[in-house]
Formats: sequence, structure tokens, C-alpha cells
Amino acid sequence: MEKEILFSREEIQEKVVSLGKMIEKDFEDDFVVISLLRGSFIFAADLVREIDRLVEIDFLTTSSYGHSESSSGEVRFLTDLRTNIEGRNVLIVDDILDTGNTLYAVKEKLMTYKPKSIKTCVLLDKPSRREADVSADYVGFEIEDLFIVGYGLNYGDHYRNVPYIYTYKEKNEKL
Repeated sequence: MEKEILFSREEIQEKVVSLGKMIEKDFEDDFVVISLLRGSFIFAADLVREIDRLVEIDFLTTSSYGHSESSSGEVRFLTDLRTNIEGRNVLIVDDILDTGNTLYAVKEKLMTYKPKSIKTCVLLDKPSRREADVSADYVGFEIEDLFIVGYGLNYGDHYRNVPYIYTYKEKNEKL
């Protein structure tokens, strides 16, 4: 197996700057960014630094993958918000939109807190795997159905710290 870099550190940085500027333009007031832990923490940190607006940041910890390469379909909430989002604009930030089960469950939960609006931002979108009726308002990159790691995305408890996103390919396989 050979490592294949899908998105370099520089490509990710350019995309994050672009997303940050779009979000900054679309949100007029201060708003709450909710990063879904643990996968989105690097992306969310880089993204909020590109937004020149008053932003409050909070976190939700969800789990649907465990140590597996694919989602179990069951979304568990391991932590809840500290911030009151009632009547406020909210931006959910996640690393990847895959089956959609997590983002769907998070949006449903947050709607019970009566925010003014909810928008979503994902670095990666894998539409071929969608199970839930959900899409993101802001998408960095659309990808095929590949198992990827790096830039916050993990396998087991590792690879989140890699500054680029990669997959593996067979050595004799042509791209």
C-alpha cells in the first residue's frame, strides 16, 4: 500500500480561507460556531481564524464511528453545549459529511434549543454515501467513497495531527 495525498496542506489552507470569507459575508451578526468533536477541531480552529466577525465557539462531542472505518448509523451525544443558542445564529462545523446521520441528528437536537438559524459547514462531502436527507451549506471538497485520514480525521486514535488528507492505494493500481 502506498500513501496518496488527496489534499495538501496548502490546498486545505486555501479552501479554509475561502470558506471563512464566504461565512463572514453571509453572517451579519455575531454567531455561535459549534465544532463537532473530535474530528473537526483542527478544521474549526483554522476556519474561525479566517472569520472577521464576533464569534462564540462551543463544542459537541458525538460518536458514530468508534474505531471503525464506517459509521455504525447510531449517533451518540457524549457532551452537550455550554452556550445558550436560543434566538442566535448557529454554524455547525464538521470534518466530513458522509452518511449524514451525525449532521442530521445534531441539527435535530439543536433545533430543540430554538436558535434563530442553523447553517452547516463541512470540509469534506461524500455524497455517494448519504443515508440521511441532509446537505451542508458550505463545503470545502467533494470526494469519492474513500477511506481518508489526516487534518483531524482519524483511524482508531491516530493520524489527526497529519497536516494533509490522504488515503492508501495499491502500488500497481493506476490513478
